[in-house]
Amino acid sequence: MKAVVTGGAGFIGSTLVDRLLADGHDVVVLDDLSTGNEENLAAARSTAGDRLRLEVVDLREDRSIELIAAAGADVVFHLAAQADVRASVDDPIADAQANVLGTIRVLEGARRAGTRKVVLASSGGTLYGDADPSLLPLDESTPHRPESPYGASKLAAGAYLRVYGSLYGIRWTELALANVYGPRQDADGEAGVVAIFTGRLLAGEPCTVYGSGEQTRDFVYVGDVVDAFVAAADRGDGQLFNIGAGVETSVNGLYRSMASAVGGPDEPIRAPARTGELQRSALDASLAAADLDWHADIDLDEGIRRTIDWFRTGS
Repeated sequence: MKAVVTGGAGFIGSTLVDRLLADGHDVVVLDDLSTGNEENLAAARSTAGDRLRLEVVDLREDRSIELIAAAGADVVFHLAAQADVRASVDDPIADAQANVLGTIRVLEGARRAGTRKVVLASSGGTLYGDADPSLLPLDESTPHRPESPYGASKLAAGAYLRVYGSLYGIRWTELALANVYGPRQDADGEAGVVAIFTGRLLAGEPCTVYGSGEQTRDFVYVGDVVDAFVAAADRGDGQLFNIGAGVETSVNGLYRSMASAVGGPDEPIRAPARTGELQRSALDASLAAADLDWHADIDLDEGIRRTIDWFRTGS
């Protein structure tokens, strides 16, 4: 198989690239390196030879259409996105340019290439918004009610995916991801809370918890998420799947577990809640289990251990 991975130098994307190469596929990575890092692809480049190519391009550029079209991929895995909720609130136009117009360019490139399938990374938390807590964990029938421009842009991206499927016969699968964490996640800037806490705890620096800390998230390990993308290349056509562990973990509980593992302070620094932040989130992945044969195999304790080990050693 020949694959394109947008955002393939990011922590999820590069882990997917490693898996695809290990399975014998050829991969073209498109990444503007704004949040991705070439170092994430270093090991793969040293062993894959000409089976891996990196094109540094922003999906807001029309050149991205031509690069995807020229790649002639069987499957396009579209992971590149502006993924900072706060940034989307501050600049919703830039968010839409990256996530909506960028997705349209990916789909145009796939159409021109005759790509058989596009697999889209969506956001399981922001897509559904702050749903009725009694419904948790949320399944795919939950109404889509995004409460941030980022969530709205991911909803729009999914709508365009369906339109291109209807108009041009491109097969598609959309994966609504829970809070993904694991090795290679950037501990600086807008990163997942597991990576931020890990980086600061190992550096002996204080961690900040925003709001009450009782807001919950569904944490899913990056290796499990990559399993879902690989499965979706050949299964689950025309469907949206939740990809999560289905377990609510509070930010306070997460901090206590991680501080205990690393030997950090019992209490974090407290700060006001952030605009647009969901209060509770967990996803029911029963449909993915049934149709993709996918399960979240790595529990949070084991995933945190692996993440901490990676941050300590860099590998």
